[in-house]
Amino acid sequence: MTERTAAKTRGTAETEIEVTLSIDGDGDATVDTGIGFFDHMLEALAKHGLFDLTVRCDGDLEIDDHHTVEDVAITLGAAFEDALGEKRGIVRYADRRVPLDEAVASVVVDVSGRPRFYFEGSFAQERIGGFTSDMARHFAESFALNAGVTMHASVEGENAHHEVEALFKALARTLDDATRLDERRSDTPSTKGEL
Repeated sequence: MTERTAAKTRGTAETEIEVTLSIDGDGDATVDTGIGFFDHMLEALAKHGLFDLTVRCDGDLEIDDHHTVEDVAITLGAAFEDALGEKRGIVRYADRRVPLDEAVASVVVDVSGRPRFYFEGSFAQERIGGFTSDMARHFAESFALNAGVTMHASVEGENAHHEVEALFKALARTLDDATRLDERRSDTPSTKGEL
């Protein structure tokens, strides 16, 4: 098996980002975005998806958190797509529901090469520390569109911290499941022959 790894950078007038990703990791993460709660969520994504991840972002946080969260998602999504290469032997489809206390999140993915995103639900509070709660939805959307996956996600609950954390953990577990190698398969899981 070839190593499923990627390194990506993104530089704009709003952010400077470096990302490295190993799909087949141990869940190790080194993250510094300048937004404490977002760092915590990216660490949870790595831990529960068993991805090794480094993220460094210098963003325009004096404006707000939007550009940082969006651009990290864009860069991480592109790294995810690169790391999977031709997607030979992957499971491809997966879904998970993850609870956190009163909250529950659901994520369904098809690592299809056809980027789409659908979301149901809302977040109980507008902010979690320096993180705008709805940026969790926008992170998932920006990731899906740049990773080339179809994703359906939903959240419900009473506490935004729990809702967002459940969403990131559900995303992690779903991506881990969908990218696992199926020992019965050596080809690309599509009748088209490519994804």
